[in-house]
Amino acid sequence: MSCVTTKTSHAHGDGALITAERGTPLDVLDRSIAMEMLADAGFLLLRGFDASLREFSRLVRRMSARITLDPARSLHGGVAQKVDAGLDAVGLHCENGNSPFMPHLCWFFCEKAASVGSETTVCDGYRVWDALAPAAQRAFLDRDIVYSRRVEAAKWKGFVYHALQGKKAIEDVTVDDLLSLAEGRPGTVIRPCDDGAIYYEFQVPAARETLFSDRIAFANSILGPSYNYEKPRITFADREAIPPSLLGEVVRVTEAVTMDVAWQDGDVLLIDNTRVMHGRRAILDPRRTIYNALSFIGLEPGGEG
Repeated sequence: MSCVTTKTSHAHGDGALITAERGTPLDVLDRSIAMEMLADAGFLLLRGFDASLREFSRLVRRMSARITLDPARSLHGGVAQKVDAGLDAVGLHCENGNSPFMPHLCWFFCEKAASVGSETTVCDGYRVWDALAPAAQRAFLDRDIVYSRRVEAAKWKGFVYHALQGKKAIEDVTVDDLLSLAEGRPGTVIRPCDDGAIYYEFQVPAARETLFSDRIAFANSILGPSYNYEKPRITFADREAIPPSLLGEVVRVTEAVTMDVAWQDGDVLLIDNTRVMHGRRAILDPRRTIYNALSFIGLEPGGEG
């Protein structure tokens, strides 16, 4: 990586900016070094590389053990999905963090940067946890949170079809296949609905250890969006509502430590999805074109990988 320069502090002490000489291919990035840097920094912004959607997809495959997806988004080349969530601002969240299938890594590729605004936001869960008041920390340590909602048949079947890697035709996918994928994932309840949809409940800590460390990070989706899905109900595990005062504390702290990624054409952003939440400022330039990919780096707690 002699043609690559690393700046360990992207801004405010978190994240790493990796810049390259013009024409440097993404292939020069060493997987073990990249993962070591990600473990330390939380997210990596790759800038100046000779990047395209094809090269981005190759990078994701090379760095990952398994690719997953969001069935509500269009797929490009088997890996990347075009980000299409309207023009409004998007709250901080872990990608798929409100489901039992949250990936380890969240990737973005900027094919066309906005001419103004429209930044992606990132927020390090370590910094959030350290800044929360002791009473707020106790509240989230004492009780898990629960996400619950209904998911349409086309969406959950599309997810299962991709997870099974074409072993079954999508019209043959059943709820039993989904239950098999969720087996071994604590806190997950899935029930079929009469119209082919499913209803699920997923219980998980709002603050927990991360992919690379046993340090506690506040990384979840309680502030996140539901653009392509029914908005989930989010409560404590005993079904008690999260008090507005506690949510207000979360908003105050996350806003104080959130930073913006001002995109440039060809940028690649890699996020530790178990530690760093992300969102988006309102899109002011609809020509902005961003692709997303989701992946795992190894065996998951549920046995997949």
